[in-house]
Amino acid sequence: MERIVFGKLVNTHGVRGEVKILSQSDFKDERFKKGTKFYVGDKEVTVKTHRTHKNFDLVTFEEYTNINEVETLKGLEVSIDKSMLSELPEDEFYYHDLEGLSVFNGEELVGEVSHVRDMPNGALLEVKTQSGKKLIPFVDEFIEDVDLEEKKIFINVIEGLL
Repeated sequence: MERIVFGKLVNTHGVRGEVKILSQSDFKDERFKKGTKFYVGDKEVTVKTHRTHKNFDLVTFEEYTNINEVETLKGLEVSIDKSMLSELPEDEFYYHDLEGLSVFNGEELVGEVSHVRDMPNGALLEVKTQSGKKLIPFVDEFIEDVDLEEKKIFINVIEGLL
């Protein structure tokens, strides 16, 4: 069973077992829907409630009902079994599929995607280049093609992008 990490349980919130999750999930509505199962560390949990507050997802689990029980989960990664991911339409990608891909401007290698940041206006590719880290918006204006089989992303560079 292969798991995809989509966040980290960073703290507790209140005394009734609610936890703060710093999530990098690209499908939060699906990940935190009531009844959804995922893993905190090696423990399988079932979502009981979900709400957002600031940059955190506040979640309670069916299996845990108070702060003492969830204290042991602090600092653990949050993941989902890869087989639980739904199939995406053409030209849509999970963030984990983009990480590690080589980024090209034409034939020129720009760098490698080290991370995908979920921002309010859309995703940003964090690309590790020889001159440092660059952020590239994952929008049609800049992304020409994504080839998962070849592990390549082709971008359209405009002045000031890199």
